[in-house]
Amino acid sequence: MKSMSRFKALALTAVSLSSLAQTARAETLMDALVKAYRSNPTLTGARASQRGVDEDVAIAKADGRPSASISGSYNEQIARTPQLVSTGVDFVSIQTTPPRNVTGQGSLNVPIYSGGTVRNAVNAAKLRVESGQNNLRGTESSIFSQVVGAYMDVIRDSQIVLLNAQNVGALEVNLRASRDRFEVGDLTRTDVAQSDSRLALARASYQRAQAQLISSKESYTALVGTPPDTLETPPGLPGLPDTPEVAVSVALSDNPDIRAAQKARDAARYDVKSAQGAVLPRLSAFTNGSYTDYLNTENNLIVGPYNKSAQAGATLTVPLYQGGRPGANQRQAVARESAAIEQSIQAERGVIAQVRSAYAIWKAALLNIESTRTAASAADLSLEGVKAENSVGTRTVLDILNAEQEQLNARVQLVTAERDAYVAAFTLIAAMGHAEARDLGLDPTALYDPNDNYKRVRNKLFDFDFASKPGAASTSTRDTRSQTATPITVPAN
Repeated sequence: MKSMSRFKALALTAVSLSSLAQTARAETLMDALVKAYRSNPTLTGARASQRGVDEDVAIAKADGRPSASISGSYNEQIARTPQLVSTGVDFVSIQTTPPRNVTGQGSLNVPIYSGGTVRNAVNAAKLRVESGQNNLRGTESSIFSQVVGAYMDVIRDSQIVLLNAQNVGALEVNLRASRDRFEVGDLTRTDVAQSDSRLALARASYQRAQAQLISSKESYTALVGTPPDTLETPPGLPGLPDTPEVAVSVALSDNPDIRAAQKARDAARYDVKSAQGAVLPRLSAFTNGSYTDYLNTENNLIVGPYNKSAQAGATLTVPLYQGGRPGANQRQAVARESAAIEQSIQAERGVIAQVRSAYAIWKAALLNIESTRTAASAADLSLEGVKAENSVGTRTVLDILNAEQEQLNARVQLVTAERDAYVAAFTLIAAMGHAEARDLGLDPTALYDPNDNYKRVRNKLFDFDFASKPGAASTSTRDTRSQTATPITVPAN
């Protein structure tokens, strides 16, 4: 009796939660996506990594810019050897090296021609920035796909928990009725045992459903950053293709993984050109100067109080032999370009397969929804009929138990099919390259644009232009509560 009351209370609680969801502000799928977009550590970490890739352009440009340096030294002569100097009459021994001096030197070197290594390295770095930006787009789509899956998992598992709770409650009623009828001799002990066994199995299924719901809630929390409370039924997804051919055509044009692989391939081509430049002549201009002050310790007969000098000129370096390094570097770059070409083709193959697979799964899930909806309606009618026939003695208790199990299975399959169809549809849109923040209508003023950082750093010149100490952009979930098996509000069909 207490157990039956507990399951009735659970059902009433679920109904209350569902009613409150209509009046209170429930979290939408868009809300969940916005939270993940702002604070998911995988996504914020990928943005930080891309900012590091942006700096490769400035680093490559630095090799073609002038370099300047100064140095200074203080020298104290510990041991000096006097020199014999003729005075015209005799030889005298004097010190020609002052005991101490201060020297300052400065130099400026300006690269003029470096065989194309710098220019090609800069072009390769720029293309890798574009490749990284497309990888960032892919990460964004992947996170959004995971959030959609987690969102739908919580809704599905909440409904499955409720269905199992209702099934347990119904089986408890059946068991009580079977025991009462056994007491009056209307049923056998076998009938009671069958009801008891089916109830025990239903309770085990209910406990598994609860554990799965907790797991889904925790996965949602890890992705979004906050636990789910009440979730609204997600809206329909726009932009779904009519045929797999249309989907593939769009993906070949817009999928970020394909674009990233193509840019990486083009960057590798510039790496080859940069490696080949190592055997070409190099030309640079230079100027340097020095100043030495003897700190009033000089011998005025030999040296003056100071010494200064300056030079300017050009240096032409023609490599003759470098131990085979340039050839090895070029061959290595060619091998890496070859690998990048193959990886580009592999990315294209993978995306085509993913799109076609997602399209097939989505279509199958839609058909599955119709079939399972029909099965669920038929199972409801079948259960009512079996109960009616049992009341007149033409059906057994086992027939009722089987009909109830079929009804539960059909309803579970229906909510699972609805989840699978929505997730497959979003996966298809993501594979086509249209599941990013801009595509989904997130607030444009809050969007992260990787080009902003790239434009800011690509032409920086100063050595002391350091970044500030970083802080966490994502949020921690250590203070969130452990999730329970209480179902989330069930969306209306």
